[in-house]
Amino acid sequence: MSSNSQHHHFAHHFESEEHEYATSKEGVWLFLVSEILMFGGLFVGYIIYQHMYPQVFHEGAMHLDWRLGALNTIVLLFSSLTMVLGVHFSQLGDRKKAVTALAITILCGAIFMCVKYIEYSHKIHEGLLPGAWYTGETHGLSNMGLYFSFYFMMTGLHGTHVLGGMCLILWVLLRANKGEFNSHYYTPVEGVGLFWHLVDLIWIFLFPLLYLVG
Repeated sequence: MSSNSQHHHFAHHFESEEHEYATSKEGVWLFLVSEILMFGGLFVGYIIYQHMYPQVFHEGAMHLDWRLGALNTIVLLFSSLTMVLGVHFSQLGDRKKAVTALAITILCGAIFMCVKYIEYSHKIHEGLLPGAWYTGETHGLSNMGLYFSFYFMMTGLHGTHVLGGMCLILWVLLRANKGEFNSHYYTPVEGVGLFWHLVDLIWIFLFPLLYLVG
């Protein structure tokens, strides 16, 4: 019997496959809302301090390479496409294509983190560090470390989410390779996909805020 014709044996505390799917998806969305609130607080703080210290934030943004930020934006947008394909092929029970799409998504995440490593290494070398650790050029401004506090906090927190997302994608990739997903059961890969799309969406806001607006 092919995997597409097999029915998923849902947990005993659910009434049906549909009930398990709907409940699981609601749980994922609640988690994503909490993530949005967390990053939203950082965005609001950034905007407030940018208004209070416009020169500091303008000068700080001048130290960022928008081309690297744009490259990472393209990489994450492409990874969203491959993640969608991973979910789609999992729904179809196409093991080989699902694994390929998920593997490419992980590769995109790795490329993103490599670019961030290049950026971070350059800033550490130049002394462009947060708060009291800032030892770079001050340009006559006394609190340049404030900008880089926001930069490292926001991009670092986002980076940990990218790493976490890559681990989750690897988890569903291994399960997909075992043929566990089909038209009756693909909840884990769809939930991970939603998380990955949120990670991509947050970067869509971080890129212009940090690299362009300043």
